[in-house]
Amino acid sequence: MSALEKSLHLGRLPSRPPLPGSGGSQSGAKMRMGPGRKRDFSPVSWSQYFESMEDVEVENETGKDTFRVYKSGSEGPVLLLLHGGGHSALSWAVFTAAIISRVQCRIVALDLRSHGETKVKNPEDLSAETMAKDVGNVVEAMYGDLPPPIMLIGHSMGGAIAVHTASSNLVPSLLGLCMIDVVEGTAMDALNSMQNFLRGRPKTFKSLENAIEWSVKSGQIRNLESARVSMVGQVKQCEGITSPEGSKSIVEGIIEEEEEDEEGSELVNKRKKEDDMETKKDHPYTWRIELAKTEKYWDGWFRGLSNLFLSCPIPKLLLLAGVDRLDKDLTIGQMQGKFQMQVLPQCGHAVHEDAPDKVAEAVATFLIRHRFAEPIGGFHCVFPGC
Repeated sequence: MSALEKSLHLGRLPSRPPLPGSGGSQSGAKMRMGPGRKRDFSPVSWSQYFESMEDVEVENETGKDTFRVYKSGSEGPVLLLLHGGGHSALSWAVFTAAIISRVQCRIVALDLRSHGETKVKNPEDLSAETMAKDVGNVVEAMYGDLPPPIMLIGHSMGGAIAVHTASSNLVPSLLGLCMIDVVEGTAMDALNSMQNFLRGRPKTFKSLENAIEWSVKSGQIRNLESARVSMVGQVKQCEGITSPEGSKSIVEGIIEEEEEDEEGSELVNKRKKEDDMETKKDHPYTWRIELAKTEKYWDGWFRGLSNLFLSCPIPKLLLLAGVDRLDKDLTIGQMQGKFQMQVLPQCGHAVHEDAPDKVAEAVATFLIRHRFAEPIGGFHCVFPGC
């Protein structure tokens, strides 16, 4: 499964005591904990990592859309953070606390359309063009005609949207661009297996704790601390379960579909009502967005991404979980010094969640190197060789 996770392209308070097993490796998640050392999978509020939350209203042809953003910091450049497919702005929570302690900057983490707490009139439209326009519209709504210096940072799908936003000049004050673990070649190769990956995930969870535990033990998020805040933005309470096997499947974390027998439809309906009542008692959770239904947009997110990234006339940073992800165009571009690259090993696909301190250090170093931001808290950057 980890290979698929790494190719699927569809956030720590500095003084907090370490959590048991917060290193979050898949093997560590399966280890038995001694007496009194049970792992804590309870959810954590966004307010422990971000300073404020805001719903930004954007007017368009179809009406009014509302985009949820989480913010921290009051001075320096704005780091506009775009999450991956199926995730939310909360995936940047631990990273936010880490970067704010290293450089003087402002954080704006955005829930993209159909994700997290963002509400739009046309949630089915997840084209790269539409989502890039969303980013530009949110910037305009927040800052007007004179936005502050902004650096776009995106993970996976969010990285692709960051590139499309930059290449379309939708953020006039853009000073830098960062993609995290998204490469056109690897992404395009992964599209054929993505549906199988999505089908292999649980469809529901009996609680938020159950969802957080699954995310860590499956390796989707290898950092328990990040999972406890991030998964809140990935799942929601089910509005209603119609499966006659509902109450049983909740315990297992998966709802299985059952074929209805026409002759026994009356009995089935009676069982459904009983199970629906049981379901409400258990308050099951399901994914906020059905990624499988967004398949028609996948190609548009990633095709031509490498050349678009290389053509953006601003300082660029590429952070990868493995050097094997580089495709031909990026390999040539990197050799020509067209962007800075850093490989962060021993991470899954959610690099900024698995290793938030390492990603914060890389981004802080990039900002200081280009004189975009000032270091704080005695942070000393070490410039990488590539």
